[in-house]
Amino acid sequence: MAVARKTMPRVGTLAGRLPTSVNTTLRRLSVASLIGQSVLIVTGGAVRLTASGLGCPTWPRCTDGSLVNTPEMGIHGIIEFGNRTLTFVLAVVAALMLVFLWNLRKERKDLFWLAFGLLASIPAQAVIGGISVLTHLNPWVVGLHFLVSAALVVFSMLLVNRTYGRTGRGAVLPLHLPGKTVRQIAVVAAICTGLAVVLGVMVTGSGPHAGDANAPRNELNSDLITRVHVLPVYVLVASSLILLVLLWRRPAGDALRAAAMLLVGAVFLQAIIGYVQHFTGLPALLVGMHMLGAAVLLAAATNFADLALRRSPALPA
Repeated sequence: MAVARKTMPRVGTLAGRLPTSVNTTLRRLSVASLIGQSVLIVTGGAVRLTASGLGCPTWPRCTDGSLVNTPEMGIHGIIEFGNRTLTFVLAVVAALMLVFLWNLRKERKDLFWLAFGLLASIPAQAVIGGISVLTHLNPWVVGLHFLVSAALVVFSMLLVNRTYGRTGRGAVLPLHLPGKTVRQIAVVAAICTGLAVVLGVMVTGSGPHAGDANAPRNELNSDLITRVHVLPVYVLVASSLILLVLLWRRPAGDALRAAAMLLVGAVFLQAIIGYVQHFTGLPALLVGMHMLGAAVLLAAATNFADLALRRSPALPA
């Protein structure tokens, strides 16, 4: 019986110098992407919270006569251009991942297409950011800008799990698969996380932090949309607690139990910050912490759902 042989890249070529298995470099790049996408959410929040949304008043240039910010633009120009620059850094990270995954593009399509999605989404993110500037920070466009960043955090978390062998085709992490109930509640928690983030964007668009003194708001009733926003949060709190109770008797080092603990911690921290900021008049520092909390929550919910929905206990290392 003929055995199919894997075609190896020729030694001395560029492909021959690239890895033929998931290595430390790929793992580090995936972690760098996750951290970078989370930082991008925070710096985007800093742009809005410091009224620097029009620090670079044009796009794709920073001004009509300069590609970068100028000293005359002050701190607002530095903050806005810094946020734009981080986007290019993340594009380089995503491009490097694609290069290092070239020899694995057929064997590990899950990794290759996640990295491709990260790279393809970054130019789209830059264009949406440019449209937000050209529309003088239309809150719906700014909200879309944030939601794309949220999706990139999810992609990055999936990539981290797969490069570290926690999930995906190359999963080597020993894992006792959960029952149907845990899987169903994991899906509910993931959906509620997404709804909470989307509704939170709408709350933000109705609030005082517009990114510029003359920027429009979405004209939604802030109190009403805030009350709607907390509904999926209540369900998320309940579902995450139920998941932790159901998984609590597992060994202390169990991956699903640890993921449930991380999810509960992220949910409660985000909920506490949200309530405090609401009842203290939305101070900029707390709003910024809430945006960082959103990135952490998205990563934690994605991590848990990815593990809970894994198909097989483990593949040979």
